[in-house]
Amino acid sequence: MKTLYLIPTVLADDTATQVLPPQIAERVASLSYFLVENARTARRFIKQVAPAQIIEELRIAVIDKDSTDAQVRAALQPVLKDGLDVGVISEAGCPGIADPGAALAQEAHRLGLKVVPLVGPSSLLLALMGSGMNGQSFAFHGYLPIERAKRAAAIKQLERTAVQQRQTQLFIETPYRNGQLLEDLLANLQPTTRLCIAANLTAPNEYLRTDTVAGWRGKLPELHKQPAVFLIGM
Repeated sequence: MKTLYLIPTVLADDTATQVLPPQIAERVASLSYFLVENARTARRFIKQVAPAQIIEELRIAVIDKDSTDAQVRAALQPVLKDGLDVGVISEAGCPGIADPGAALAQEAHRLGLKVVPLVGPSSLLLALMGSGMNGQSFAFHGYLPIERAKRAAAIKQLERTAVQQRQTQLFIETPYRNGQLLEDLLANLQPTTRLCIAANLTAPNEYLRTDTVAGWRGKLPELHKQPAVFLIGM
């Protein structure tokens, strides 16, 4: 049975040997067809972990958030017609988690292909692990609304859910809007609500701290253009 491999990548540059098991490099070295979120970063990752691969000889197609269902189906045709195993590589972290790789896995299941997720770093799970919040009941919400009134309403709803269900709420933001999001969190959450900020996970400048909203006032980190995960809990 032909196989779709979900291949994790690094969260921070130059950390492959520290965060990826050797099986990742072995699998990348064995494949000749890749479906990737970003061709440039994927080529760099492939060359880093499997230097013997000749990039020019590989088949690499882009499947990103703007890809249509037809493009997703077409991307898997070489697996069916040419008998190729395929590797899915996202921009960072694990494919399929807040990532267009999920559409490829869904279509692969529909086609009867074997789907194999490989082990690697996930910023969401790492943030949850380090937050000290409830790891038995949690929900990831992706991006909150951009418009401030709608975002304020969303933040208050997440807080209510965290309190009523004792459920940790995770979300992210486009890195250049982190500062505005932090302002809105402090303005709309109750002082006793716990907020975790996890940024640049696995990098040398990794930052992870949980405190009450009251405790964060006057102590917010500078997160402009830095990848971060935010968690609300009790």
